[in-house]
Amino acid sequence: MSEHYYSVNPTSERNPQTWTYVLRGHEFRFTTDSGVFSKREVDFGTRLLIETFEEPGVAGDLLDVGCGYGPIGLALAKSFPNRRVHMIDVNERALELAQENKRANGIDNAVIYKSDLFSEVREHQFAAVVTNPPIRAGKRVVYAIFEQSRDHLLDRGELWVVIQKKQGAPSALQKLKECFPAVEVVAKKKGYYIIKASVSKIFVGDIPK
Repeated sequence: MSEHYYSVNPTSERNPQTWTYVLRGHEFRFTTDSGVFSKREVDFGTRLLIETFEEPGVAGDLLDVGCGYGPIGLALAKSFPNRRVHMIDVNERALELAQENKRANGIDNAVIYKSDLFSEVREHQFAAVVTNPPIRAGKRVVYAIFEQSRDHLLDRGELWVVIQKKQGAPSALQKLKECFPAVEVVAKKKGYYIIKASVSKIFVGDIPK
């Protein structure tokens, strides 16, 4: 079976590379490697999610599900220094890189650990969960992230998701509406949807024209 970025222990030959990138007005130094998602740059969908995300109105920690080498979680930790950001992934190489990138960028309000979906998150609840889900892992995994996110959000907490139209954004939107009382598409660009779902009915969602 071919190896994917959601493999637990990538066996592809190591080929680390380091580059800089600006996210939310902050310059980051990222080291990436083979066996992780989007190793050459921060991919467009991830960038759109990072730049579109808005701080939730409820106090609490943030969670980056499927953090990879760390662009989402570290960008949010840098932007919101008074929040603690949990970053989880199943890919051990990605987690190693995320820890390295956390140190390289002087971020001390992020905690990074291995978790198969929410298995190690335990009973912790969050003000917001943010994810660029592993589409290639299949709908079962992606929809489990949606469902488990709902169970780990504080009242008025939010789930933020990026997904391409051609990779199932319409069906993901429908699934989210089954899981959450309030769902809206807050941005659409180049075929990518940024979807926000809330556990409280504090807004009515309309797809932007």
